[in-house]
Parts: sequence; structure tokens; C-alpha cells
Amino acid sequence: MTKGIQLDTKYLKDFVSEEDLAAIFPEVKNAHSLLVSKRGLGKDFLGWIDLPVNTSKDTLKEIEECAEQMKGCSDLIVIVGIGGSYLGARAAIEMLASDEGREKIFFTGNNLCGEHLEKLLDMIEAGNKDVSVNVISKSGTTTEPAVAFRIIEDALKKKYGPNKLKDRIVCTTDKERGALKKLADSAGYKSFVIPDDTGGRFSVLTPVGLLPAACAGVNIYDIVNGAQRCAERMSVCDIDKNPAYKYAAIRNILYRKGKVIELLASFDYRLHFIAEWWKQLFGESEGKAGRSIFPAACDFTTDLHSMGQLMQQGQRNIFETFIIEGNEKPCCKVPANEENLDDLNYLEGKSLSFINKQAYLATCEAHSEGGVPNSTIVISERTAFSLGELFYFFEKAVAISAYISGVNPFDQPGVEAYKKKMFKLLGKPGNN
Repeated sequence: MTKGIQLDTKYLKDFVSEEDLAAIFPEVKNAHSLLVSKRGLGKDFLGWIDLPVNTSKDTLKEIEECAEQMKGCSDLIVIVGIGGSYLGARAAIEMLASDEGREKIFFTGNNLCGEHLEKLLDMIEAGNKDVSVNVISKSGTTTEPAVAFRIIEDALKKKYGPNKLKDRIVCTTDKERGALKKLADSAGYKSFVIPDDTGGRFSVLTPVGLLPAACAGVNIYDIVNGAQRCAERMSVCDIDKNPAYKYAAIRNILYRKGKVIELLASFDYRLHFIAEWWKQLFGESEGKAGRSIFPAACDFTTDLHSMGQLMQQGQRNIFETFIIEGNEKPCCKVPANEENLDDLNYLEGKSLSFINKQAYLATCEAHSEGGVPNSTIVISERTAFSLGELFYFFEKAVAISAYISGVNPFDQPGVEAYKKKMFKLLGKPGNN
């Protein structure tokens, strides 16, 4: 069995003391109590806590069989969704899927760019690709995915005829209510349920995230098993034994010391969408009541050449959290070169994995010396099991962190503000 998620706090020692952790522990303990007793704000949306345990093998088998059916009849599988209905699935696929699995998936409904959707329509209308669709929406009326799905459904009707769409469209939506559920029932589309007690940004371990991941060939049993193992580890109210709680405590300590921006960074391009998922999870959960830590993300070492100067010598209101793989396999060694014009022979025989690891260590040390606190979340290896652990780790951490800060982690009332103004500009009835 893998060691599981670890939190390396070596480069926090000059910024977060043992006294700081002891002082905030009563708040951590209170947050834990609110979560476990289900007495805290947003208590009706705590279904995610027990999802890894409550997800049956029969449910996973049904998801897997549906994915196999979609893969078997399709050259292209379109995933329609936005926010929590999109980011977790894409994070899993970008991190774990093979090139073949990744190339089979097309994500849309996550923006309002017409050219993006036209690219998909061209592929549908060309006639040389068979297409299946998984549309993900609790209500079925969220503008971006609803518009995209209306256009895609129309194109598929023209391509296959309306009577054959039930073999090509799968809906992930509410159990009983909403426009998409009504459409699924009337058209005979297969549907999976988004649980009522699990908000969108916490839904990655439901069919919302698991079906698209399975369509790309990711092992969803391992994802759920990893989340289950993490849930067991993260249940104890002990900062020294529970890295999710320690991470939540550290974030709040640093915030109170003026560190109002958290930068999540990895040294592996395949983890890019983990950070995109994380940004929504933390930004939407904590950004309320005039306070929050602003969640930002970078891909290192790439962004060290664009943001490194700011990180090293800019305003000291930032802290960093790195994600690294503890057991990365060495690959791609640097060869010798007789002329050595690039002066790189000192790297002869060293793998890029090794060089990348030294870049990470150098960044930790340099940024810490420059006044940027940083810690590292270490996953054992880049596997579906570790991904399940990571998903659950962040979900548990943000719930505790938000309760420490005194806000409801599970609502998002501010999201509606721009929508109301957009609907008015678009002339939606009842929004004048």
C-alpha cells in the first residue's frame, strides 16, 4: 500500500511556529466538530463526506459499462459542463489518461466562445466521426452548457436522426427535477444522478467526474478506493496526524499574517487541471463576507520564467503550495555532446526527472529566503488511487479552512450577480 498524502512543511519554519499551530488548534477542533456533527453552515450539503464509502461497486460497474458502450460506438466523446461539472473530470483525464484516451474526449459548454463550438460542429458534420455526448448539469439551465447542448443536440439530430439519439446522449443531472432531467425522461436518454446533498464543486467523486474519466480509460475504482483511504486518514482531529487539517490551519495562520494569495504550483504539466479544479473549490468555498485567500496557480518551471521575478521580489502577500510526486520514475537522460556549445555536459547521464526535482528544491529554498512561505503536498505516485486521495484531501481541507474563517463552504450566492445582469442584457424574460 502506498504511503499516502504527506505535507512537507520544511520551508514554513520561519513563518509558522509550533505556537501558532497550538493557538489555532481550538478553531480547528471546533471546525471538525461542526463538520462531524453536521451542525455547521451548509449542513445540507455534506454528502461528499461519505461518498467514497457509500459509492457501491454496482454503481461503479454501471458507470464503467456506460463508458464502454460510449467508447465502443464513438470516435469522439463530448463532455458538456462547466465549473464543478467539468473541472474535476478534466483534471483526472489530463493527469492519468493515455494519449489515445485523452484525444477521444472533447470538452465544451465551459465557455461562450463560438469558434470553440464551431470546431466541434465541423467534426460532427464532417461525417467521418461517430459522436456520443455526456451532458452534465444539475438544473439543465446554466447558460454555457445549456446553449452548447442545444446546439450539439440539434447537430446530432441532423446527423443520426432524432430516434437514434438515446443511444448517444447520456445526462448527468438531478434525480427528479430540472430541465435536463425532464428532457432525459421525455427523450429516453440514459441518466446518472447528481446527489442533492453534494454541491457541484464537491461532485468529482460522483458520476459527474467518474463517467468522463471512465470514458477516457481512467480506473474509477482506484479513484474511489484512494478517496476512501484518504477519508479514513483525514477523520482524526489531530494536526500532527491529519495533513488536511494542518494544511487548513496553516492557510488561516498565514492569512492572518497578511498572506492573502495562495499559489498552487506543480512541476508536472499533467497536473495543470488539478490546480484549475482546486481554484474553484477554494475560491467558491471561501470567497465570502469580504474575506478570502485568493487562489492562483502556476505551472513550474515554465512560469518561473514569467512569474519568478514577482515571486522572488514582489509584494510579500503570497504563500505557495506545491504538489509533487514522491516516486516519479526517472526518464529521458541527457546525452553527452563533444562540442558542448550549450555547456550542458555537466548534466550528462542525468534524467529530466532528476533535474526537475532539483528545480523544485531550488525554488522552495529561494522563495522561502525571499519571504514566500511554501509547503508541499506529496502524492506517492501519479495514479488513480493517489488522485482519489488528492481530491478528498482538498475537499476536507477546504471545509475545515472555511469553517475556521467563519464562512459557509457550501454556498455561492455571489455567483448569481453577473448572471442577473447578463440575462438583462440578453433580454431574458423576467429580467428587465
